[in-house]
This record gives sequence, structure tokens and C-alpha cells, in this order.
Amino acid sequence: MRIATALSAALAATLSLGAGALQAQTSASINATATVLSALTVTGASDLQFGNVTPGVNKTVAITDAGAGRFDITKAAATGVALSFTLPTDLNSGGNLLPIGSWTGGWNTSATPAGANGFVPGASATNTAVTAGTTISVYVGGTVSPAAAQAAGAYTGTVTMDAVYY
Repeated sequence: MRIATALSAALAATLSLGAGALQAQTSASINATATVLSALTVTGASDLQFGNVTPGVNKTVAITDAGAGRFDITKAAATGVALSFTLPTDLNSGGNLLPIGSWTGGWNTSATPAGANGFVPGASATNTAVTAGTTISVYVGGTVSPAAAQAAGAYTGTVTMDAVYY
């Protein structure tokens, strides 16, 4: 009886080992990869300059005008960049306000606004579907609307552009 019990235990152990060898594979591996892009560099290259403004007369600076604002971006090749802006609603001179609006924008892979891809600057991101090059120039224009009794003075405001890879 002891021999039969020992044989039964040995047979059960052999069968369980054989069953384990027949199991399907239960694991797999994948690679984890990443590409680190070069840091974006954003430079304010030219101020948006409306020049002399006459009370009661709107003045517009287009992105192709000499007074257009310009930002320059250096980026990784073959990557797109999303642009978003913080724009003033007024220019300020000692507490006097000069409304600014009707914003226009354009981006180009060459340092010229001619042929720029137009967009309306704003807080919502604008994607630049750039597939070549490592530089983008971004141009900004707008319209100021002085009141008929607009106080004389030098008015200023800040235009901020944020750029991130997308």
C-alpha cells in the first residue's frame, strides 16, 4: 500500500509537470522609446508700432507693414509648434486708455511676412504645420481706435506669445 501511494504521488507530480510545459505563453515585451526635442527659443524681434495716431481716426498695422510686430522661434526640424497669445485690450498712457483690437497674425518659415500663413492671434492655440526648417517668424498686426478726444501721450501695452511643441 505504501508503494502504491508513493507511485500515485510520483505519477501525479509527473502529470502536473507535463501540464505546465503545455501552457500557452502568458507574457510579452515591448520597447519604451522617446525622442527628446531641442528646446524652443522664442525671441521678441520687433515691437508692434502704430506710430503717430490721430484722435478719432482708427489706425491699422498689417502684418506686411514695417510697423508689424515680429517674434522669432527656433525649434527642432520637422516639428509643429502651437502658438497662443496674451493680448492687451488697451494701450495705456498714465491711466489713459487707447483701445486696440482687430488682431491679425501670420507665420512663415522665412524671415518675411510675404506669403505668411495667416491666422487670428488669441488665447486659443494656432498650430503651425511646419514640416521643414528650424525657424519660424511670427508677425502680429492690429488696429487702434482712438476716441475723438483721445488724450495725447505715448501709449504702450504688452503682447505675449507662447510657443509649445504639439
